[in-house]
Amino acid sequence: MLALPHVGDWLSSHLQCALHSIQSMLSAHAVTKYNHPIALWILFAACGVTELCISFTFCTPIECIRPLTRWEKRNPIAPDILYAFFVRIVLFPLIAFFEYDWLHRHIAGTLSDLGFAQPSFAALVPALQTWPVITFALNFVILDLADYWRHRLSHRLGWWYGVHSLHHAEDQMTFWSDDRSHILEDAITYVWLIAVGLAIGVPSLQFPFLILTFRLLGSVSHANTTIGYGWLGNHILVSPRFHRTHHALKAAGRRSCNYGTALSLWDVAFGTARFNDDTVETGDAGAEPALVHGSWVEQQRAGFRRMMRLARRKRSSVTTRSAA
Repeated sequence: MLALPHVGDWLSSHLQCALHSIQSMLSAHAVTKYNHPIALWILFAACGVTELCISFTFCTPIECIRPLTRWEKRNPIAPDILYAFFVRIVLFPLIAFFEYDWLHRHIAGTLSDLGFAQPSFAALVPALQTWPVITFALNFVILDLADYWRHRLSHRLGWWYGVHSLHHAEDQMTFWSDDRSHILEDAITYVWLIAVGLAIGVPSLQFPFLILTFRLLGSVSHANTTIGYGWLGNHILVSPRFHRTHHALKAAGRRSCNYGTALSLWDVAFGTARFNDDTVETGDAGAEPALVHGSWVEQQRAGFRRMMRLARRKRSSVTTRSAA
């Protein structure tokens, strides 16, 4: 049976059981070469698809029962659905576990050779080793703070907003819109979160489940619904109405607000929160039609074009000011 890092007896035992079942299935089909990584890939891909199914099961009823708005003609969502499954089955296992685990082991080995232990909350407070849920929560809070600043920077840097605007171009926002993203921005996001995760010593097996938690909460916050969390809840968690204000047609680019991914308290703390907004319309007036209605390939190309266009505009602006 595969050895797994300590993540709590209950979770560890269930993951061990799942991995053992997958390996047995692979062996029954004469798949013995690369049995270990294939089993892990299947496990995390299954976890990703399960999270997507949970999002669908929860968000579809609330969008039907208490929708914020209805559309006579729906935009095609096939590209968003296709990319959602691509992320869960390909990108998520590849980066959130395999890439992160490889880097985590190499950094731990290098620090060990130098006589240092890898930093982590459990290392700072040994008592937390018996409370993995608390460690998970602390890591979640730190990663969410890091993602708040990543998101805020993506609206400040023109070239970055060029690819991020694919996400903002959606004018019929639903829970599927959370996965409407440029592949380059997804790569930047993973690199950003991996760097922070390694810096605070997030365990290899915990990191992918942190990412899945962000994905689940992100789906809910993009839902087309009037449901809120109450005054206190809205000031802690990002609700659908709070995040819709971030996607407002009048708040694209640098004019935006409400940058939190899961916790709205960062917006409150740093003065970027806007509550009690009646935003209904979403989108980006500067987005070309391909960003809004194009196929997945057309959206990716349009996002790259806008990134290059905004980057050139920034260089031209800097050159003009220097000449002056």
